Amino acid sequence: MIAGMPQALLRRSLTGLVGMAFTLGLATGCADHARRREVDRIPTRGMVDPAQPRELDKTTMPRYVIEPPDELDVTIRPAPTDWVQNTIVVQQDGMIDLGFAGEIYVTGLTVGEAEYRIAQEVNAAAVKQGQKPEQPYKVSVRVTNPQSKFYYVMGTVNSQGRFPIKGNETVLDAILLAGLKSNSLPEKSYLVRPHPPGEPDTVLRIDWCAIRERGDTMTNYQLLPGDRIVVPGTKPPSLISTLLAQ
Repeated sequence: MIAGMPQALLRRSLTGLVGMAFTLGLATGCADHARRREVDRIPTRGMVDPAQPRELDKTTMPRYVIEPPDELDVTIRPAPTDWVQNTIVVQQDGMIDLGFAGEIYVTGLTVGEAEYRIAQEVNAAAVKQGQKPEQPYKVSVRVTNPQSKFYYVMGTVNSQGRFPIKGNETVLDAILLAGLKSNSLPEKSYLVRPHPPGEPDTVLRIDWCAIRERGDTMTNYQLLPGDRIVVPGTKPPSLISTLLAQ
C-alpha cells in the first residue's frame, strides 16, 4: 500500500490503471489488425528481372547526353585569337555561347558529337573572319559539373525528391539516403524506369526483405538516370501507437 493513501482510494486508482492498460491494449491490437489489413490491400508491383544491372553485377552508364544546365569545359587547339578557355553553362534553350563562333546548340548530343559540331562551327567562323590556321581547329569537351542527371525517390520517405546520380548508386543506397518512416513499407517498394513513348512500362519489384535480411542482390538494381523508386506506406501511426512504441 502506498503510504498515506486510503485503501479505498488506492483500489480505485489501481482499477483505473488496469482499465486504462486494458483499453490501450485493445486499441493497439485493433490498430495492428487494421494496419495488417491496410498492408494487404497495397499491391506488390513489378517483376523481378535478373538481366538488369545490380549490385555485384553493375554496368557502365549510357553515353552522357548533354542537357541544361550542365557545365562544360571546352578546349580549342590551336587557341583562336582572343579565345579564353572557361567553363560554359548550357543555357535553357540548349545553346552554349562560344563568343567569336557564336551560339551552338549542343543539347541532346553526346560529348563526342558536341566536339564534332563545335569544331565545325569554329572552323566555319574562322574562315568567315579571314583567319587561316595552319591546321583545322580541334575541339575537346569535358562535362565538368553534370547537373541534368538524377534519380527520384517518392512516397513514404523522409526526404522525397530527386538526387544526383553518379553512376554507382543502387536501390539500397537510394532508399537509405531518402530515409524510411515508421509507416513506410519498403517491402512493397518498386522501381519505375523511364521508356520512350509507345514502349511498354518497365516496373521492377524490389525485394526489400531479401536485400536487408539475406544480402540478396537480385533486386538491388543499379540506378540509371531518370529512375523512380516508389516506397508505399500506411496511414501515419496514431498518437497512442507512437507513445506505446517508445
